[in-house]
Amino acid sequence: SAESHSSVMKAVRMAGIGDEALRSVPLGDDLAMDAEALKGLIADDILAGKKPAGIVATVGTTSTGAADPIRAIGEIANKHNIHLHVDSAWAGSAMICDELRGMIDGLELADSFVSNPHKWLMTNFDCSVYYVKDADALKRTFSILPAYLKTKQTGKVTDYRDWGIQLGRRFRALKLWFVMRSYGVSGLQAIIRNHITWAGKLAEIIAANEMFEMVTGPNLSLLSFRVASDDDAESDTLTENLAQMVNDNGFTYVTRTIVKGRPAIRIQIGQTQVTWQDIEDAWQHIATLGNSLKG
Repeated sequence: SAESHSSVMKAVRMAGIGDEALRSVPLGDDLAMDAEALKGLIADDILAGKKPAGIVATVGTTSTGAADPIRAIGEIANKHNIHLHVDSAWAGSAMICDELRGMIDGLELADSFVSNPHKWLMTNFDCSVYYVKDADALKRTFSILPAYLKTKQTGKVTDYRDWGIQLGRRFRALKLWFVMRSYGVSGLQAIIRNHITWAGKLAEIIAANEMFEMVTGPNLSLLSFRVASDDDAESDTLTENLAQMVNDNGFTYVTRTIVKGRPAIRIQIGQTQVTWQDIEDAWQHIATLGNSLKG
C-alpha cells in the first residue's frame, strides 16, 4: 500500500525490476490496504500479460500503525500463487501478547514475515528476525559455492549466507537471546502492555486539549495529532512549525508524517526504561511550545 515502508521500493530496485513494476494499492478509511483494490490491480496486470510476483502487506505501518488485513490478502495471494511477505518491523514485537495476535490473523497464509526486536523488544540496534515458509526458495536464489567456501560441513549445517544478500553477518541472535533470558516472556509482555496503556492515556489528554486534535490512533503505542484550527492551511503550517520547534528545543523528539495529504506529528512510546512520568513531562513540554506558537 501507499503506507508501506520505503524499504519495499528499495527491494524492488535491488531486484532489478524497476520502480515502474511497483504497484501502490489504495487504502481504506482505516489507512490499511484495500483488499478489493488489490484484487483489481492483480486482474488488470494479468489482463495486460504481466505476472504479479509479490505482495507486501504491513502490520503496523510506520506513519500511523495501521494493519493490513492479512487473511484477506493471503487468500488473494494464494489463489494467484503470489509470494506474500508481511512486514511487521515495529508492531511484530507486540505479538508476544496473546490478546494482540488478532492483528496477524491469517499469517499462516504468508510466505515470509519480518519483525525488528530493536524497535520494540528492548534489543540494541540492529536486530531483525525473518521467518520464511520455504527456505529452499532463498537458497535457490542466493546460494553460490565457489571452491574457497566449500568445507567438509557444506550441506550438513545451515549456512545463512545462502539465505540472503550478505555473505558475512554478525551474531545478532545472541543479543536477542540475552534480552529474552533477562526479561522473560512475562517481563517483555508487561513492558509492551504498559506502553500501549500509556499511549491510550496520552491520546485522551491530547483529545481533551482544544488546541490540538487527534489524527490517528492510538494504534498499539503509536498515535498522531496536529494543531487544531478552523483553517486547514493554518493548521498545517502550525503543525509543521511545532514539530520543528520541539526537535530544535531538544527536551524530547517527535517525527512528522503525512496523513491523507496533511502533516501530522507522531508519538510512539517504546523506549525500554520510559515511565508514565516521562511521557507526561514530554507532553507538557510539547503543549507549552504549542501554546507559545499559537498565542
